[in-house]
Amino acid sequence: MKKILYIPAALVLLVAACTSKPKDKKAELADLKKQQADLNTKVTKLQAEVGSTDSAKTTDVSTVVLKSGTFTNYVQVQGKIDAQDNVTVYPQVAAIVTSLNVKPGEHVSKGQILAKLDNSVLQQNIAQNETQVSLNQTLYDRQKNLWDQKIGTEVQYLTAQTTLQGSKKALAALKQQSSQYRIVSPINGTVDQMDLKLGQSASPGQTLGIRIVNADMLKVKADVPESYSGSVNTGNEVKILVPDAKDSLITKVTFAAKVIDPTSRSFGVEIKLPMRKTLRPNMTAIIQIANYTKLNTITVPVKAIQKSESGDYVFLNQNGIAKRVNVKSGATYGGQTEILSGLNAGDMLVTEGATEIEDGDKIKVLESAK
Repeated sequence: MKKILYIPAALVLLVAACTSKPKDKKAELADLKKQQADLNTKVTKLQAEVGSTDSAKTTDVSTVVLKSGTFTNYVQVQGKIDAQDNVTVYPQVAAIVTSLNVKPGEHVSKGQILAKLDNSVLQQNIAQNETQVSLNQTLYDRQKNLWDQKIGTEVQYLTAQTTLQGSKKALAALKQQSSQYRIVSPINGTVDQMDLKLGQSASPGQTLGIRIVNADMLKVKADVPESYSGSVNTGNEVKILVPDAKDSLITKVTFAAKVIDPTSRSFGVEIKLPMRKTLRPNMTAIIQIANYTKLNTITVPVKAIQKSESGDYVFLNQNGIAKRVNVKSGATYGGQTEILSGLNAGDMLVTEGATEIEDGDKIKVLESAK
């Protein structure tokens, strides 16, 4: 294969000029100018073609017209539903269970007797003391009549009076002790769990008892990280989602603790719930507490913001030309970022395709949201 040797045209002219016979300089100059004019024409034509190709290149993008509105940031934590009244009552003395007056699922009232324990020995003592009180009362009445008639001594009267009072106090103590052989409901609610059995030996040291729950009054309890102690307070709006019940609601924080737990570095919050048949104690709840709200502000999708050494920036559509604009970003929640400065309502923000363009590029809007 033969090799083709390319020699610059200027070098060929130079060699030709050296080897050929001397020509008239004016003719030579005219010939060179003609060649230069031809080259300039070709260069201008190529530049125009290249320029027209570049100008025809556009990038497809999607845009959104910015509007001012309300931006709210939420703190999301996991909580648990609990009954506001949820108690377990235990035996106060060691004794045998003689009767169970309620069953699981049964509604009970405050003060209702749930179960009784064997107090037969104590009842005998009470009966004996009642007899003694009756006798002491008779002796006192007689001694008082005599004393009123100025018969007998004052010591005899005072002794009868003291004996009667002592026996009455002893009887009252026995009756008070007898009340401990009954298990009484401290609240209105429903028997949720019955651990006691008839004939069983019950004791205060055991974990066997009767649990009463008022399911009509529920609340959500959760722990919030210490870093939000300055922005989460009583009265903040809160969204509650209960996945298992497929239920949700919007309410207010009922209580926010002021003390930080030294172990978990968090503080507790409680939210009272309205009566709902779908909700039950110990259900898991997702809590979103509004800890920051700003009115009349601009928000943009997170994906539209790009970062550089000089800061955050976005692209706007200005009559089909991409314009780079530096912005100051604020809080971010739900895929939206608050813009503190740099943008105004009505600006057409480039969302999709923003990473593929540069400042000044031509763009074509395929989809624009309002």
